[in-house]
Amino acid sequence: MIVDYEAAGVSIEAGNETVRRIKKEVESTFSPQVLTGIGSFGAMYDLKPLMQQYKHPVLVQSIDGVGTKIMIAKMMQKFDTIGMDLVSATANDIIVLGAKPLTLLDYIANDRLKPEVVEQIIKGMAQACRENGISLVGGETAEMPGTYLPGEHDLAGVITGVVEKDKAILGKDIKAGDLVMAFPSSGLHTNGYSLARKLMFEVGGYKVDTYLEQLGTTVGEALLTPHINYTRPILQMLEQNIAIKGMAHITGGGVLENIPRVLPKNCAVEIKRNACPVLPVFEVLRALGHFDDHEAYRTFNMGIGMVMVVAEDQIDAMRAYHPLEIGRVIEGNQTVRLV
Repeated sequence: MIVDYEAAGVSIEAGNETVRRIKKEVESTFSPQVLTGIGSFGAMYDLKPLMQQYKHPVLVQSIDGVGTKIMIAKMMQKFDTIGMDLVSATANDIIVLGAKPLTLLDYIANDRLKPEVVEQIIKGMAQACRENGISLVGGETAEMPGTYLPGEHDLAGVITGVVEKDKAILGKDIKAGDLVMAFPSSGLHTNGYSLARKLMFEVGGYKVDTYLEQLGTTVGEALLTPHINYTRPILQMLEQNIAIKGMAHITGGGVLENIPRVLPKNCAVEIKRNACPVLPVFEVLRALGHFDDHEAYRTFNMGIGMVMVVAEDQIDAMRAYHPLEIGRVIEGNQTVRLV
């Protein structure tokens, strides 16, 4: 009896088939600075153009995943948007520093490689990369039977961007009296899904195909709504010299724990609840969980996707982007208060 890699649960041919399926999509994201093709041991990116465009370029990097949102994709057998979520989750984390995203590396792990599933994930990822000028320069697919349960996937990405050193947005100039502006979220984005799944499927007893009038769609579709990517509007505002003092991407930790990450030690923020968007999915989750405002705003984004802190004199310049004014900076100790 021959005991080979296939017998151990790893298919070399499935890996080759996956590469064949995704090659065109991946290469469609390449900028002229990408010097290596798919299949290379490492990705090469030409930095000389950056040296010509920036006086003092600083690389900005972040790593993130999509959490247990990918389990919703598995339940629905719908994987064409989860790759978009990965691009948004990583890109949003570096644009808060004023950085322009350049490249993305992805990592997809599973128990057994299904080329058609990886193809769906990569198609969504590549689409989001093209829309935001990001090159998907490389990735890894790991087939690990025994590590993951049958049909499970894990998805993570490393993004690299660049910012002019003296234009990096670090929040150091934020002061009392500044306004807190926000772009709405589309839903849960990529965090809070362990609680959301428990509430929807265990407490509520719903299925992914359960239609709820309050949501206007099925539970699965509401939970799988793609994470909004704020790269383009933020970069456009910065190109127009709109002076954004600080930004916070509202992910794990919700509103209450993400905004303080960009506040100076002598500043706090008041958020006006009646100025914030109210998304039906959060109302459903709150009703099922019976939790108060503090727990809700500490776990979920509650309709607030990206927060920007600006001086009052920047409001007119921002109007074309339709941000919401949701609060104000006050004197305090790096906290957020709901009023």
